[in-house]
Amino acid sequence: MRIASVNAWGGAMADELLTWLPGGGADVVCLQEVTRTPGLSGWTRFADAERSLPQRADLFEDVRRVLPRHQGHFAAGDSGPVHDGTGARHRQDFGLATLVAEDLTVCGLDATFVHGRFTDHDEWPAGDRPRIALAVRTVAHDSGRSVWVVQVHGLRDPDGKGDTPARRRQADRLAALVRRLRGPEDLVVVCGDLNLLPGSETFAVLAEIGLTDLVRDADTRTSRYPKPVRHASYLLISDVAAVKRFEILAEPEVSDHRALILDI
Repeated sequence: MRIASVNAWGGAMADELLTWLPGGGADVVCLQEVTRTPGLSGWTRFADAERSLPQRADLFEDVRRVLPRHQGHFAAGDSGPVHDGTGARHRQDFGLATLVAEDLTVCGLDATFVHGRFTDHDEWPAGDRPRIALAVRTVAHDSGRSVWVVQVHGLRDPDGKGDTPARRRQADRLAALVRRLRGPEDLVVVCGDLNLLPGSETFAVLAEIGLTDLVRDADTRTSRYPKPVRHASYLLISDVAAVKRFEILAEPEVSDHRALILDI
């Protein structure tokens, strides 16, 4: 089974992302920063007090179109206004998408907020936005082992990626989710853009429930990211012996984040 995780950057590099995904061979695709605006296609623009970014109107539908033989699951953390090319205002959902190959059985689904709760913003805030975790349980038919793949987009703080009380609460909630979901024989993978430094206390919290980080202090950003701190995305697993291969994909660039590829 191959699991791929990448922050999709709202589809800012949609051509590259949508070209890469069908040939990537991933059985489970975990995408953060996914947009969904039913009934609208093409491009929109997102803006908060710090940034103005191009985003696909419905990246979830874009991805489902290029992965038609995957089962798609989307969970919104929040929603807010975007504008199309004519300046018209639209309400856009923002969250996580997990797509699972059709030959894998999906036998469990869960979505839980690890920070805040769903909010429909009149204007996008620069920080302290709600964060949701999306969990999918599948069965690997060659081994019969069940696998929980849990992805999360961690809290963004304009002051940086250091530990804060809010991030500690987020870690505790994520750990509680894993404890609640997993059975004694389940393999657990936790992945996503955690917005943390490698030495964060979050990893100690997750180590207490048996999860090992495979990324550590590796660079997970691409050339599209100009800032000096190169840490953001992580992948943790409950049984390191199950890892056949792990790669932080430097090429092709499909976002300002590098994709994480795990074969188990």
